Amino acid sequence: MNKKAIWLIIGLMSAAVIGVLWLQMSLIFTSIRVNEDKFEKDVMDALKTVVRYLEEEERREVFSHSWNGFSKSYFQKEIAAAGFEEGWIKLDELTDKSFGSNNILDNLLEDFYNTCNCPECVTNRDKASQTLLAYYQQGMQSIPLAERVDLKHLQMTLRQELANRGIDIGYNFGVFSKETSSFVIVDGHYVVEEAQPTEILPGYKNIYNSSFRANMFPKETPSPGLLMVHFPNKNNYVWRSAWLSFVGTLLFTAIILLCFSYTINVILTQKKISEMKNDFINNMTHEFKTPIATISLAADSITSPMISNNSDKVRRFANIIKQENIRMNNQVEKVLQMAVIEKQDFSLKLAEVNLHEVIEYAIENIGLQVEKRSGMAKAVLEATNPIVQGDLTHISNIINNLLDNANKYSPENPEITVHSRNVSGGVEVTVEDKGMGMSKEARKHIFDKFYRVHTGDLHDVKGFGLGLSYVKAMMTAHKGNIDVKSELGKGSSFILFFPFKVENK
Repeated sequence: MNKKAIWLIIGLMSAAVIGVLWLQMSLIFTSIRVNEDKFEKDVMDALKTVVRYLEEEERREVFSHSWNGFSKSYFQKEIAAAGFEEGWIKLDELTDKSFGSNNILDNLLEDFYNTCNCPECVTNRDKASQTLLAYYQQGMQSIPLAERVDLKHLQMTLRQELANRGIDIGYNFGVFSKETSSFVIVDGHYVVEEAQPTEILPGYKNIYNSSFRANMFPKETPSPGLLMVHFPNKNNYVWRSAWLSFVGTLLFTAIILLCFSYTINVILTQKKISEMKNDFINNMTHEFKTPIATISLAADSITSPMISNNSDKVRRFANIIKQENIRMNNQVEKVLQMAVIEKQDFSLKLAEVNLHEVIEYAIENIGLQVEKRSGMAKAVLEATNPIVQGDLTHISNIINNLLDNANKYSPENPEITVHSRNVSGGVEVTVEDKGMGMSKEARKHIFDKFYRVHTGDLHDVKGFGLGLSYVKAMMTAHKGNIDVKSELGKGSSFILFFPFKVENK
């Protein structure tokens, strides 16, 4: 899969996830708006029901306590003055049923007149209604608003009406008098507030600024006051049914994004591994091609009549075949060795190892190659106790691999130095060169199997990209660690830590 296809998949998946998230969030916020509209409607309906109930309750009380001979005489005169015949009125036949109903005024009118719906009777009822309402208002408008409201009924009715509509959150309420421009009742208590409309006490401002309000005694003109309600936790109530969807959307989107990121990371990693494996196969083919060609030429030469009779030349070509065979065998061993290490199918042959002896031997071996390139390899051994527990073969391979890399990645006149010193719990060995160095990105991958540092126009650096992967695996097996410091154009330093003891206590 090429890079364009990968980035196209990433783009499409990102757009799809963003689109799904946007649609889901849009649905959630739409649900919240619907909840908010329903909440506001339910609250206003509850307030209207409460003020209507209070008004009817007051009328019931007024008429039931003031219905006497004087009242009947007054109504007789008022209605007669309006031009109605007294025979239509049945004031003496009123029953307690009228005073126990929810709308006393309508029931009184039904008792005053027959239930005929002819235009004349309808007109008579309307005029009589105005007469009764005028009588009622004339007696009540002179009474202060606070004295007209029964606190227990107000609290009980408001709580019940809100509960009937499923509103079970805390609230503050108040009764505001238009005449005094102040609150006369707040949260079930009578208050005395001497203030102008713009000077509402701070504790009551939330109630005063609330949009939830209804006219007290709405059939009076003008209304004497307002019933106001404030919900401090309104947003929590509105979000209550949506928060689970909101959190679920974020959670599942996060899971999708994590899985998507992991999948893309795996794809990119596999792509990189595939590229490195292709490089490995190409390098291996190149590494095997030369010795195979050399062996083929040597074999042809030995079979030639001119050479077969010359024992010295036969030995020479046989030795070439042997050396090239050893070279190929070593390359194969590297590959097989990494397969064994990757499966963790190996065991260390632990013994006392003198790191200084290993370093000196490795310096001697690499020295011949370095001198041919007019370079230098030296050891600065400062560890007072170089003896560690480890596998001599693998420790030797670690040092040799690092020295071989230092030589290969030094374009000319290699300068290689191996330092040693004692640190807490073991010995620190540093292999330093002044070669081409590595970029920050390369340092992240140098211990990956098959990875090889890009050498630009330099194509003569041979290898399979297995050396440092092997070094890392062996240092881990020896309970040690390896670190690298490098800068492009200034060389690299590989820092090894060998503990004195490998075996677990």
